Amino acid sequence: MTGNSDNQLPPISALKNTLADNTTYKNTNIAWFDRAKHVIPGGVDSPVRSFNSVGGTPVTVAKGQGAYLFDVEGNRYVDLIQSYGAIIMGHADPDTLDAIRNAMSRGTTFGAPTTGEVLLAEEICSRVPGCNLIRFVSSGTEAAMSAVRLARGYTGRSRVIKFAGCYHGHSDGLLAAGGSGIATIGLPDSAGVPPSSVNDTIICPYNQVPPPDILDENIACVIVEPIAANMGVVPPVPGFLEGLRKACNSVGALLIFDEVITGFRIAYSNATALCEVTPDLYCFGKIIGGGLPLAAFGGRSDIFSMLAPEGPVYQAGTLSGNPLATAAGLSVLRRLNRDAYSRLQAKVKQFATELQSCFVAAGTKAWVSQYGTLCSIFFGAGSEVHNYEESRIAASTVTSDGTGMYAAFFHRMLKQGVMLAPGPYEAMFIGMAHSDSDLEYILNAAKKASSGLCAA
Repeated sequence: MTGNSDNQLPPISALKNTLADNTTYKNTNIAWFDRAKHVIPGGVDSPVRSFNSVGGTPVTVAKGQGAYLFDVEGNRYVDLIQSYGAIIMGHADPDTLDAIRNAMSRGTTFGAPTTGEVLLAEEICSRVPGCNLIRFVSSGTEAAMSAVRLARGYTGRSRVIKFAGCYHGHSDGLLAAGGSGIATIGLPDSAGVPPSSVNDTIICPYNQVPPPDILDENIACVIVEPIAANMGVVPPVPGFLEGLRKACNSVGALLIFDEVITGFRIAYSNATALCEVTPDLYCFGKIIGGGLPLAAFGGRSDIFSMLAPEGPVYQAGTLSGNPLATAAGLSVLRRLNRDAYSRLQAKVKQFATELQSCFVAAGTKAWVSQYGTLCSIFFGAGSEVHNYEESRIAASTVTSDGTGMYAAFFHRMLKQGVMLAPGPYEAMFIGMAHSDSDLEYILNAAKKASSGLCAA
């Protein structure tokens, strides 16, 4: 995968005259963003997309194909966002599209049981240790919120422990000290969340097992990203997850793994395949929907006996288990065998190693964190990052001219046709559609982008 300075992307297709619905409106990123701001708050439907963290104008996407995105101006980018991990087979994957078309021909939503949700649930439960039952929802936020409610109902307790920098969606009780977008836009939590909503939420440092005076018999559950991926990729230190499991067992609290990102991304099943720790409840999302809105929470049968309609813990959703999303997800999972993950992990490991070499050769202080099939860049860090505080220090590193190092690198890469997430706390998502030549192109771009990129 060693870079080649002559390596170029294939020529851009002639898209400029075919993408705009309104031919009287300028077909540029600036024009579309301005138009969006008149009808969508901030011009975006999720804050990290706004480019506030890196500056400049967001790229308005017109289409995706495999490893590439095309904007409204016809520019092509090698995409390392991949819908923040929801895509693993590549954009507009033909087999996934066929599965969606077949399902769509029978109807788009029913508000009734379908065969597709049963088949996907069987596939997930067969692959994940300790996941006996599963319920589908439409977003990772719903999955985490519902799992915590179920844990409270099962234990009869109210208090929840989460870890700084771990993001579990934007429900009130879990938003405090979250990573990802909430960190990117610089908010400590959120306006509109009353103190009463977080009175029972305890925040602890990631990679440290809470002491007995905190993790005690009043705790309903501990929710954690087993491999943190919303403050950059921060692996668990040896003993952390094992310690959480032991501590939860000792006080009767439930352990929840939020694997909205890591589930079916880092392994054939989930983080348990790598860390050998089995939680009581899981949260899944992104990949299980095959690129469509779908998530789920699952776990032990005795815990799920508390969930309506069998038990007193209520949860519902009109669009839950949507037949198009379950068809897409099943199509993707059935093609992701163990060999596919082995090949992808080897590819990501080699890429991360060579990207680190780019920074070393350029004299740029940066740490490329890699775990399984996930990797991210911590500018200003000279070694592995272990928690949110260390991640925030890295994210705040600036160049000699006062520009954030990540922002400077981001725009240098963007100009060369490489799309990174517009925020320093996100992972880079390499998938099945990224060829060796795509990754070589990214490495060549990184060599140029890191040249002269030095901290103040």
